Amino acid sequence: MNNYLITLGKKAKQAARFLGTASTTVKNQALKEIIQQLKMDKPTLLAANQQDILNAKETNLPEAMIDRLLLTSERIDTMCSDIETIIGLSDPIGTVDKMWKNEDDLMIGKQRVPLGVIGIIYEARPNVTTDAASLCFKAGNAIILRGGKEAFHSNQALVTSMQTALEMVELPKECIQLIEDTSRETAKEFMQLNGYLDVLIPRGGAKLIQTVVQTATVPVIETGTGNCHVYVDKDADLKMALEIVINGKCQRPSVCNSTETVVVHEDIADVFLPQLEKALEVFKVEIRADETARKFIKVSTLATEEDFATEFNDFILAVKVVQSLEEAIDHIDTYTTHHSEVIVTENYTTSQTFLKQIDAAAVYVNASSRFTDGSVFGFGGEIGISTQKLHARGPMGLNELTSTKYIIYGNGQIRN
Repeated sequence: MNNYLITLGKKAKQAARFLGTASTTVKNQALKEIIQQLKMDKPTLLAANQQDILNAKETNLPEAMIDRLLLTSERIDTMCSDIETIIGLSDPIGTVDKMWKNEDDLMIGKQRVPLGVIGIIYEARPNVTTDAASLCFKAGNAIILRGGKEAFHSNQALVTSMQTALEMVELPKECIQLIEDTSRETAKEFMQLNGYLDVLIPRGGAKLIQTVVQTATVPVIETGTGNCHVYVDKDADLKMALEIVINGKCQRPSVCNSTETVVVHEDIADVFLPQLEKALEVFKVEIRADETARKFIKVSTLATEEDFATEFNDFILAVKVVQSLEEAIDHIDTYTTHHSEVIVTENYTTSQTFLKQIDAAAVYVNASSRFTDGSVFGFGGEIGISTQKLHARGPMGLNELTSTKYIIYGNGQIRN
């Protein structure tokens, strides 16, 4: 086993024991200090990020991915604002969800406790570094971060800043650690750090997530991959539908809650699709459409099975025309990654059928999939968006970073 990782793991375990008993006041004070330190270190953070951006351009990283990697003064302010929100959230640790007395006169309670040591493997998104660290910290967990090599300098600077803040309030800096070896071999060994990691959360594209799921020997919470659909129903407000699709596809195409496929009812396809094509031209979006949809679109390529199954993370949109709500649901069910799915309709019965039958972490009626986000949901950020059903589902905030234990009060009882 990698001695470097074992050392990180041991330090994280020690820090987790300390954090598990730290008061809310102590944790909030540390988070306030982190905000101040990030603001003070802004020039250093931006310089480190620029080094990553230059490297990304030299290696021809796609523009959409460079946007994910980019830090600006405004984005750092947003990261700080998200931490402020976390400070204002109720601390779940120590709360008793319920308590009851059984027939043996025992008082039995179910209490919230930290998960312990959380490992995060993620790609080129520096904001994940502060989001994940702050949420884990507030929930009493130590965290070991393993970011992508594209964001190495940014992540290193961010973690250094946060560790400086922790030391200033006399907390173990090992509450937040970064793996500085970005090799694949070390990443694989990290996925198998049994005895030190209590849970591992991958956050990134389909390839990363599947690699972690297939390789890890520690418990994994699967997150992230977002092949998100918008179904434009025959009873849709087409102006609304157009705005929702454009926002979902074009605002930030590189993120997991962006729209990848539009499913359109045939009754409105002849009106809606030409409008959509014209609106997408402004953003230079490539359209990959099925044969029926292509009849109403001037410029497109024929969509393949792979296109309908792909999270593009780019200015590419797949389009499918269907004859009914049932066909739309079947199509989405075939290709969904269970992240976020949208229906645009003015028909209440149709919307309720969609809500009940679509199997996803977030299902929307008449709103953009781009809202699936921890900070938007009021969580102050997120550790990731879980697309599985066990333990947690959807944006993972403080409560999702805890477990429970039973606490039992007796008065000398013994079992017969």
